[in-house]
Amino acid sequence: MVRYRRIMLKLGGEALAGPSGYGIDPQKADEVAAKIKQVRDHEVQIAIVLGAGNLWRGKDGLAHGMERATADHMGMLATVMNALALQDALEKIGITTRVQTSIEMRAVAEPYIRLRATRHLEKGRVVIIGAGTGNPYFTTDTAAALRAMEIDAEVLIKATKVDAVYAEDPSINPNARKFDSLSYIEALNLRIGVLDSTAISLCMDNDLPIVVVSLWKADSIEQAVLGEPVGTIICR
Repeated sequence: MVRYRRIMLKLGGEALAGPSGYGIDPQKADEVAAKIKQVRDHEVQIAIVLGAGNLWRGKDGLAHGMERATADHMGMLATVMNALALQDALEKIGITTRVQTSIEMRAVAEPYIRLRATRHLEKGRVVIIGAGTGNPYFTTDTAAALRAMEIDAEVLIKATKVDAVYAEDPSINPNARKFDSLSYIEALNLRIGVLDSTAISLCMDNDLPIVVVSLWKADSIEQAVLGEPVGTIICR
């Protein structure tokens, strides 16, 4: 029994990266597409927001004196490249997909329009939203939270390289405490690294649950959609 019928899936750009952690690896895109199809086969409506860490990290530009707005706009454009790569991988396995962007570039994607996005979802298409919010100073986590509200998603699923929220970095401390659930306030106070505070606050204000799972653990996204205990759920 599916618990969530319409989801917002947030993926880091690293999901598409090759062994070096940079660039776009078509094989990785195919692996991610297969995981999305696994969820789509349950007739779940899926919207996706991608990061750009595999192509560009704004902090690198800032470290060399780049203007923050310029660095952020470069990151937004990089997310569109990731969106097109994922779209191609999904279309190859028979999943009809639309890419929408918060910065208009009509030659390659539709402009993001809320009602058009929801109409695509109702028709069973996967909607990939690129270019963040279209504004500097906002992360793609915040973009995912914002778009989730606009399209009436029932949950925000953050699929990342860790399998849950931990009190400390588990790669540094293997005995770090793992949380099965957190309140929004607890997540904010812990300053958890997998989501920024603006995204968490936005979800808190609109009572949207967040589920943090591992992208690469078998069936984890599917389990989250089915409402099975997996990862960490952040809610009221």
